[in-house]
Amino acid sequence: QVQLVESGGGLVQPGGSLRLSCAASGTWSRIHTMGWYRQAPGKQRELVATVTMSGSTNYADSVKDRFTISRDYAKNSVYLQMNSLKPEDTAVYYCNIRAIVNMALNDYWGQGTQVTVSS
Repeated sequence: QVQLVESGGGLVQPGGSLRLSCAASGTWSRIHTMGWYRQAPGKQRELVATVTMSGSTNYADSVKDRFTISRDYAKNSVYLQMNSLKPEDTAVYYCNIRAIVNMALNDYWGQGTQVTVSS
């Protein structure tokens, strides 16, 4: 199957920056999208940013102009550069890959990495 390993979370002051990384391993026929979601305490998981195989990106309105998603398909990796972080960005961030495995389109998730923005 597919495994995702995330890294890069931590504690940062408001206005600071963090870079999240996610590396995928396993077997798939094709990746549709790679992306990041987040879940704050007491809230539903929400989309942060996604990138397609062709490089098209999609961002949540709350992170536009502050976060940048990028991918390295040769390394099966996706990254999230987070700048100008705000306390409301505090959440567990999950890497996601939507891929075709055994002729079915499936979502795969990382274990999550905590991002805390606080002074």
